[in-house]
Amino acid sequence: MSGAGPGPGSAACRFAHYFVLCGVDADSGLEPDELAVLSQWLEADRHGRSQDAASPPSGENFDQSPLRRTFKSKVLAHFPQNVEWSPFDQDAVNMLCMPKGLSFRTQADPREPQFHSFLITREDGSRTYGAVLTFFEEVRSRQMCAAMHTLYQMHRAEQRAGAAPDGDSYDVGRDTLFVSKSLCLVTPLPFMRACRRFLLQLHRAVAGPQPPPLPLESYIHNVLYEVPLPPPGRSLKFHGVYEPVVCQRPGPGELPLCDYPLREACELLGLENLVQLFTCVLLEMQILLYSQDFQRLMTVAEGVTTLLFPFQWQHVYVPILPASLLHFLDAPVPYLMGLQSKEGTDRSKLELPQEANLCFVDIDHHSVELPEEFPQFPHKADFIQELSEVLLCFGLSPEGCRPRGHSTPELQALASDKKNGNVAPNVDNMEPAPPPRGDQDRDPKPHCEEGELQDHRLNVQLREVFANRFTQMFSDYEAFVIQTAQDLESWLTNREQMQNFDKASFLSDQPEPHLPFLSRFIETQMFATFIDNKIMSQWEEKDPLLRVFDSRIEKLRLYNVRAPALRTSRYQKCSTLAEAAQPIEQRLTKLDHTAIHPHLLNMKIGQGRYEQGFFPKLQPDVLATGPANNNRWVSRSATQRRKDRLRQHPEHVGLDNELREKYMQEARGLGKNPRQPKLSDLSPAVIAQTNSKFVEGLLKECRMKTKRMLVDKMGHEAVELGHGEANITGLEENTLIASLCDLLERVWSHGLQVKQGKSALWSHLIQFQDREEKQEHLAESPVTLGPERRKSDSGTMLPTLRVSLIQDMRHIQSMSEIKTDVGRARAWIRLSLEKKLLSQHLKQLLSNQLLTRKLYKRYAFLRCEEEREQFLYHLLSLNAVDYFCFTSVFTTIMIPYRSVIIPIKKLSNAIITSNPWICVSGELGDSGAMQIPKNLLEMTFECQNLGKLTTVQIGHDNSGLMAKWLVDCVMVRNEITGHTYRFPCGRWLGKGVDDGSLERILIGELMMPAADDDLAKQCRTPPQQKSPTTARRLSVTSLTGKSKPSAGQIQEGIGEAVNNIVKHFHKPEKERGSLTVLLCGENGLVAALEQVFHHGFRSVRIFQKNVFIWDFLEKAVAHFEATNQILDNDDDVLIQKSSSRTFCHYVQAINSAPRSIGKDGKFQILICLGTRDRLLPQWIPLLAECPATARMYEDGALLRDRMSINSLIRVLQTIQDFPFLLEGSLTKGLDV
Repeated sequence: MSGAGPGPGSAACRFAHYFVLCGVDADSGLEPDELAVLSQWLEADRHGRSQDAASPPSGENFDQSPLRRTFKSKVLAHFPQNVEWSPFDQDAVNMLCMPKGLSFRTQADPREPQFHSFLITREDGSRTYGAVLTFFEEVRSRQMCAAMHTLYQMHRAEQRAGAAPDGDSYDVGRDTLFVSKSLCLVTPLPFMRACRRFLLQLHRAVAGPQPPPLPLESYIHNVLYEVPLPPPGRSLKFHGVYEPVVCQRPGPGELPLCDYPLREACELLGLENLVQLFTCVLLEMQILLYSQDFQRLMTVAEGVTTLLFPFQWQHVYVPILPASLLHFLDAPVPYLMGLQSKEGTDRSKLELPQEANLCFVDIDHHSVELPEEFPQFPHKADFIQELSEVLLCFGLSPEGCRPRGHSTPELQALASDKKNGNVAPNVDNMEPAPPPRGDQDRDPKPHCEEGELQDHRLNVQLREVFANRFTQMFSDYEAFVIQTAQDLESWLTNREQMQNFDKASFLSDQPEPHLPFLSRFIETQMFATFIDNKIMSQWEEKDPLLRVFDSRIEKLRLYNVRAPALRTSRYQKCSTLAEAAQPIEQRLTKLDHTAIHPHLLNMKIGQGRYEQGFFPKLQPDVLATGPANNNRWVSRSATQRRKDRLRQHPEHVGLDNELREKYMQEARGLGKNPRQPKLSDLSPAVIAQTNSKFVEGLLKECRMKTKRMLVDKMGHEAVELGHGEANITGLEENTLIASLCDLLERVWSHGLQVKQGKSALWSHLIQFQDREEKQEHLAESPVTLGPERRKSDSGTMLPTLRVSLIQDMRHIQSMSEIKTDVGRARAWIRLSLEKKLLSQHLKQLLSNQLLTRKLYKRYAFLRCEEEREQFLYHLLSLNAVDYFCFTSVFTTIMIPYRSVIIPIKKLSNAIITSNPWICVSGELGDSGAMQIPKNLLEMTFECQNLGKLTTVQIGHDNSGLMAKWLVDCVMVRNEITGHTYRFPCGRWLGKGVDDGSLERILIGELMMPAADDDLAKQCRTPPQQKSPTTARRLSVTSLTGKSKPSAGQIQEGIGEAVNNIVKHFHKPEKERGSLTVLLCGENGLVAALEQVFHHGFRSVRIFQKNVFIWDFLEKAVAHFEATNQILDNDDDVLIQKSSSRTFCHYVQAINSAPRSIGKDGKFQILICLGTRDRLLPQWIPLLAECPATARMYEDGALLRDRMSINSLIRVLQTIQDFPFLLEGSLTKGLDV
């Protein structure tokens, strides 16, 4: 493709680039379409049918009537031979003009002309459009008729042998044979209505009884060389054979050109399905359109992509996929393709390479099959309601079929058309839709039919509603764009390492119901390209679509000037519908330009002679080139033509700069998606090269996804490297993991030999499992959960949970909540990722090379050894961070847990006579109290998913002679995910020892994975600084002789604990984690306040008994109860008495609770209740002024220092407004 501007007469400013004629080559005769036959053979092979009768080389299939077989078509002529600006792709044009190849008919068959359009996307992303009219012409070649007769005789012989008759017949002496021929215009912009009118008039000139006014060459020469592209914002009239043809082009400030009627897309699908399809396109899923009619495929594909404004589809786009190119569906990338269905073919019989992330749209049956885990478009119900109101104004039904009384011949033709194609070709027969307003008598009248004008109005209004949704959703997107580069070159060079959009802040600013959709949408390539264009606009001319979108946002801000920063979740309708269609109406009412009339050319006499029903052989010498400079459009400057060219393809501004294009593709990550596949070259070498690009793209996508997941989880290291926010929200994490699941499904779908089920990954796993389980009968099973219980002498550590891919599969298979193979595959990926075994499991899966070779073709990604190893290495890097993507998603499943209680044997009885019990709590619930069998320290239990574990309550009933129990810690493990939690204790349970507690609440900490040899060491008594509050102190007197924290250190600890709580409540609600740990864990608020109360506490013993903080609090209660009896009406005294009464009530409620909690445990509960009910700032000064404080604390104690108390109160008041919700393990049995 040349980068120079077009010279005089170039196609860059012409309405049409090529005129093409396709049909049968009389010289070569009938040739089977080898690609189509090969496709049929492969399909038979996929279904396991015999191919003896039709081996791939022969291309013959005698079971099928010759009139229904596929024969090769050829480009008979195209003019001009080549255009520098738009090279002619002969194979692609031929294939798309006749996607089914040549068709034959007899006089007994319907032979109405059929119209369809197509587009070709080049490797650089630019597009050309084609408009095709297919009609039937009588076969005058005796050899071809004889060949068809012979084929039919052979077919009849096969029928006598037992094949079912098909009803078709052909006799060379009795029947007239017709063959299809196509007329095609190739244009730079989709002026489909104008092209259709022109081609219909050409056909009418051939089929009519009278010859046309001028030779057909004159009209073709005129449309190729003398009809210019209408300038932006202008309309143009040119002349067909009998009638003028009008087209118009939107101006720079309007929505881009869309000449496909959205009315038809709404009628074919209905609004509900259209919005669902639109959502799938936005999320860049794999989308397959399915219909017998090629034009319906184009109408839906172009309709839904034009609604994306201001975004653009960035991936593979083939709206009409010829049947011979079915292998394109094997592409492991997002795509939007259209596939022609065969008459009578059942959807269930259609074998697709991958369906895990597929949106299947059956246009003819008005159905859409959506992928699993599909988020809804924001305000979907209100959005559909607004669209419905627009349709009803035009007399259309939102369900996809017109109300009674509004049926038209056009819709009837669509409904009754059972063959390939196509709406009735005669536009004059179409009844216009009823106008929405009484303006059909407007004067002057538009230069087009009222029905066409109505379609233009409806198109604009529907597109305005869609565009308004994006304007509302992204009205402040500029505030979240991160612009760090100083110049374009440095930005392009470092694009891959930079974060260009503050996704976390943007999502935190959105209404919560919109987050599932928005979190996935801002990860798409179309959104990344949109942001890239925004950043580049500071250095170069703004992208046209972006310019229009930004102008709409500016207009919206002017309307909302009274509350510019106010974001509302209320649905806001489009307010510009009334005036939106006015520019189009004005252009069609008052035409801006008229092209030169067709005229006689310097032709040879006798050639191109008119013969009714036969398209003449055109004279190539008069059509090969156009005039030099015969109109004002061709004589414009090269600069002006270049600007027009850029407006034709606004998405590709500046493509002539090869270096910049190379930078842009690499910088935006577009290289991870293979370029548009070529339809023209289908040699094995090119197919192999295409698959090689797929493999390379998959590997790069894996690297990018794993890097993103790591960067967003690693924390401060990522911030220091310039990657933006340190913390990833759970919503973002879930989006990234869903994206990883999609990538793995596409990897496992690439190059499949035989598809089994919708999930290629799960199918592979099942076959691997079957082989492994067969081998288990010959050898000892490698998987075991260990015995249900172990005796105390061997219960000092948890048994090792052995790594097993098969066992993880069995866990997933036992989950009745998951109904589909796709769901099971995704659950298995999440479980493996949480266990940090994803790379290891997949490596084991692929280690069975015999199975891999059986399932996959040679070019498949999984059989490319070097790329596969790099792929597994990238997945291995995910082990650097912790994920809870399985635990947090499957919240209702039953999970087996294993617990081990580890006593301190040297100081305690290994065997106790009392009846112990345990209760395990997590973020999602608790197990309830469970009895522990005597003398058994290990037990397994099953309960509904508890989430991340937070606390364990452990106790006993103090029965028997040996009831006292010194517990080191409790270990609890999730037997599915392998997560192990350690709950340190280091305290006695029993009357008359320690603080007399028979029940303790232990705070858990997640253990890092460790080697088997290290596990026992980690179960020993923990270091003091690692223990939570209950394990920190046996009594006040035990601190004698040990180093004590200073007052400054204690105050610093208080500040840290309060800061952590403030940070907790400033996170999104679903991201907060456990509040219990912040209150009761190490460095929690209870531990910090405990230090305050311990500071300066007199270390004396009363009758050799330990003195606890709770003893001091009970003395304070006695004092408050006594002083409350004294009458005093002073306001300050009354407030003080109210606070003291509350304090006494809480202490007494804790003392009278039916729980055997020790004194330190009671202090912990009191602090938690006081924090929840915002009472601590009232209680602290009361206790500081209590006479018991002077008796039990030294002069330098913090409780006796007024400045320290005031400072403590101010710090505690900062958490007054937060809603504290305490775990049931802390408040159980309390009535306060």
